[in-house]
Amino acid sequence: MEITDNRIDAGKAFDWGRTSEEYARYRDIYPDEFYKKIVDRGLCIAGQKVLDLGTGTGVLPRNMYKYGAEWTGTDISPEQIAKARSLADAADMKIRFLAVPAEQMDFPGESFDVITACQCFWYFDHDRVMPKLAELLKPGGKLLILYMAWLPYEDKIAGASEELVLKYSPKWSGARENRHPIWIPDIAYEYFAVEEHEEYDLAVPFTKESWHGRMRACRGVGASLSEEELARWDREHRKLLERIAPERFEVLHYAALAILRKKERIIREMPSLL
Repeated sequence: MEITDNRIDAGKAFDWGRTSEEYARYRDIYPDEFYKKIVDRGLCIAGQKVLDLGTGTGVLPRNMYKYGAEWTGTDISPEQIAKARSLADAADMKIRFLAVPAEQMDFPGESFDVITACQCFWYFDHDRVMPKLAELLKPGGKLLILYMAWLPYEDKIAGASEELVLKYSPKWSGARENRHPIWIPDIAYEYFAVEEHEEYDLAVPFTKESWHGRMRACRGVGASLSEEELARWDREHRKLLERIAPERFEVLHYAALAILRKKERIIREMPSLL
């Protein structure tokens, strides 16, 4: 499904379905610490029903399945969902996956204890989505927003790879990241209270092949370049890595989380005048 959003990449069209194979193979990269931060806060564990928005190939529910939560994953891309189902089935994981935009979900109210949004929160129409998420959460339910990005100004390999992406996609808005708390839109505060946030560094291991695949699977490359552009980028990036990267290396990232708690809304009826 091709997406055009003026807030992202200056409106350049992208389609995550084009990257499903690379996404499944090369973007399952979150270290154990990333998941431990979630479990240590009592989230996504046994006894909870969890909805994962923008699930992609199901990276979050598949990696956290062992902690016992009951997972549902949704994504706008049918190709990503097909891959998520295939990977979950191969691992004998009972996860429900649905191809549906966040704005069009139709679950019963108060269905979930936790809703997660990993690497996807900025894509949503927040005016429509935030009240829907509050409606879907049980009383006291939590919205967990997750993010991880390389640090191009501090990591030589990440910085050089990013510059090559910008050569082909100069309006790519995923570039030039630095450490910062996750952005929360104003509309969210009508329905949620921010309970906690944390930002921390991670050293993520790669080989030349896995880093090349991870970069190819990003929005500014595999999801948006033409076949001719992608072939040229592929050749240039492989040559770049041959020149600057050892066979195995770590790339410096920062990760961030924000936990929002559903507000309790007390509705008082006017006393009868009869």
